[in-house]
Amino acid sequence: MDAMEFFKLSAGKWRSQRATHHLAFKRSETGESDIQVETLAEDHPEIIELCQYHQIDPSLSVGGSRVRWLGTMAWDRDADENHEGKTIFAIVPDVDNPRQGRLLRERGYAEIVPVVGLYHMDDQDGLVLTTEYETMSSIERFWFASPNLRLRTSTVKRFGGFSTASFCTEARVETSSEGSSTEEVTSRQTEDVQEARQFYSVLGW
Repeated sequence: MDAMEFFKLSAGKWRSQRATHHLAFKRSETGESDIQVETLAEDHPEIIELCQYHQIDPSLSVGGSRVRWLGTMAWDRDADENHEGKTIFAIVPDVDNPRQGRLLRERGYAEIVPVVGLYHMDDQDGLVLTTEYETMSSIERFWFASPNLRLRTSTVKRFGGFSTASFCTEARVETSSEGSSTEEVTSRQTEDVQEARQFYSVLGW
């Protein structure tokens, strides 16, 4: 499996349960979110634009994804606070090895800025992404426990020593999210997050 095949398998709508450990505070926080992943072809205008922004030849990309999310965390101060956003990924594999390369992002995981990470597919077909920011670094691993259950771990380390570690379980709700407008997605996600609180246990099952 290469990275583009992995992203194609990730297309659809997912419900995510996350546990984040704030190592400096020795405390843990739980959260939940809805995630929608759309596959984008290599000739999609947003993939071309993202490559050009990073000054990379668009013909080197094999495609990517558009990801939207809406979630809540246990430490949110009021009911109106949420974690909402979207980003575009473009996959640029190495010429001699399609299982590794660069992952261009419109918005980073740890900092809200465009960023380029390095990825590789490991021996278990997990996608491992390493990203260096100006003030921190992150390592993420994504893998499928089954076709409709994806797992994710991430660690973020700030150069000052502050670190977080997260574990997510992501269950597929729909297999495709093509043709949805931003307003429609946001509206449905808001309803789904409220529903999730009613039937999800702490572990998400």
